[in-house]
Amino acid sequence: MTFSVITIFPQMIRDLLKFGLLAKAVERELIRVDAYDLRDFARDKHRKVDDRPFGGGPGMVMKPAPLFRAVDHISGLYPGRVILFSAYAPILTQERVKALSRESHLILVCGRYEGVDQRFIDQRVDEELSIGPYVLMGGELAAAVLVESTARMLSGVIGNTESVATDSYYEKGQGGWPQYTQPRDFRGHPVPEVLLSGHHHEIDEWRKQNCFRPPAEHGSEKKAD
Repeated sequence: MTFSVITIFPQMIRDLLKFGLLAKAVERELIRVDAYDLRDFARDKHRKVDDRPFGGGPGMVMKPAPLFRAVDHISGLYPGRVILFSAYAPILTQERVKALSRESHLILVCGRYEGVDQRFIDQRVDEELSIGPYVLMGGELAAAVLVESTARMLSGVIGNTESVATDSYYEKGQGGWPQYTQPRDFRGHPVPEVLLSGHHHEIDEWRKQNCFRPPAEHGSEKKAD
């Protein structure tokens, strides 16, 4: 699976790939992550990608032309689903992550400033997503969340497939439970005896009774296939 990330800070994305299972997934060619510098698609000597908003107001807006060139260039190499991160978009859910993991190529657009020219959104973006009802300085962290959560769904990225199948949210309403490891007693707080019993049925019942239930998922997908 390929992720193409369009950003004015490509090193933020490249640094993500230096650690943990993502680094191993890239090394084993289970995933590919390309970071494209949006400024490379500007045509002026200052490599400008933003300008003042029509109608006035604070801040700057990302210009359409560099974004069009970037997406058209990447799509020309390898067509993919174009996703823009926005604080006002539907919330990314595990169900959507599972669906996106079936795509072969995702083109992730990281907005900045006050937003992105609407003409680019209308003509090139297939889907807008948010990672929560709050505002970040840019879409790079959201892109990192999507890359990691989606890569986790791919065969071979996680060594133990049961780890994925038992994840919270993997199935609708599926939660987790309290986890314990050595030592058996830590500062006077022992591990529940049932977990030391070896009785798998009793352990399963304990986990069901002590399961953390995820909150209801909100949002819906825009232009989802």
